[in-house]
Amino acid sequence: MKITSVEPFILHAPINVPSISDSTHTITHWGIVGVKIGTDDGLFGYGYTGTHAHLESDRLVTSCIAKSYGPMLMGEDARDGDRLWLKLARFPAVQWVGRAGVTHIALAAIDIALWDLRGKAAGLPLWKLLGGATTELLEAYNTDIGWLSIPKDRLVDGSKRAIEHDGFRRLKIKVGHADPMIDIDRFEAVRKAVGPSVTIAIDANGKWDLPTCQRFCARAEPLDVFWFEEPMWYDDVGSHAALARSTSIPVALGEQLYTADAFNTFIGAGAVQYVQPDVTRVAGITEYIQVAHNAHSHRLPVVAHVGDMGQVHVHLSYWHPATSMLEYIPWIKDCFVEPIKVEDGHYVRPQMPGAGCTLTDQAVAAFGQSC
Repeated sequence: MKITSVEPFILHAPINVPSISDSTHTITHWGIVGVKIGTDDGLFGYGYTGTHAHLESDRLVTSCIAKSYGPMLMGEDARDGDRLWLKLARFPAVQWVGRAGVTHIALAAIDIALWDLRGKAAGLPLWKLLGGATTELLEAYNTDIGWLSIPKDRLVDGSKRAIEHDGFRRLKIKVGHADPMIDIDRFEAVRKAVGPSVTIAIDANGKWDLPTCQRFCARAEPLDVFWFEEPMWYDDVGSHAALARSTSIPVALGEQLYTADAFNTFIGAGAVQYVQPDVTRVAGITEYIQVAHNAHSHRLPVVAHVGDMGQVHVHLSYWHPATSMLEYIPWIKDCFVEPIKVEDGHYVRPQMPGAGCTLTDQAVAAFGQSC
């Protein structure tokens, strides 16, 4: 499986509504930024990261792929996964300018593409290539009904519809208003509408400080919050540990952590109870596995952050024994040959060989951008 081509790509796909907002971001499109790697046996592997569809930022990623990593991949054997990951991750010139951020997510896209190639060469879906599914059913929790920009009445209606008509039993809603009592009121309305048997998590996207989170949690604890995701600034280990000690609501985080070492620090400090690695933020499937195994060794559940990167995460979640559920955001699923699919609140197990990242020609033609 000699690598003969490394072709970066950028797609900007519109989301399924005009725009959405959480406590820190407003977006209208989702960026699918990555690489198509070809081999001498005619196979192509696809890997990508997710962005907020800012073209100049996305071009930093594709430039890193094409100019920094690409030349190091040419002529290599795509089956040498661990060796190639180390070759790129520890390349001194790139490591010097960034061990996270642009260089790391560029490596993520490449690593995913290489795993995709190996699955296709073996004729196996990724979850099977890794060793087989460890769960019969992977439950989906719906985030797409819970954006901060959705007015309370529509939030309640959407939550009821997700439960009563779409089969979900788990929801997540965004919080992060300047006045946290607004979020308490919204949560109470959803809880009343869907009843006590539905699990509801919340996500602040790093908006609040420790005192605000503690006051919020004191009011929210009687409402049965499943977890509190990214309550504070992403790198603040001490505040997350302090919050975890002061509330019965479990702390969840991980989408803004780029390395296995960062996860080690949070886990070691007792600052996280639900570990949420993102295969496109850590350096691909290879580093995701390191994080998931470490969490599992500490008897912590792993629930991947999706941010609409579920194409790969559904494979990893069916396979890894620490995982029993996965976020559902369906914005870009139809850009792929085998889109993620949820039936009766559970993910359908993928069947096609590879990691599920092969783009359709229609998506490339409709949403492709110049690199």
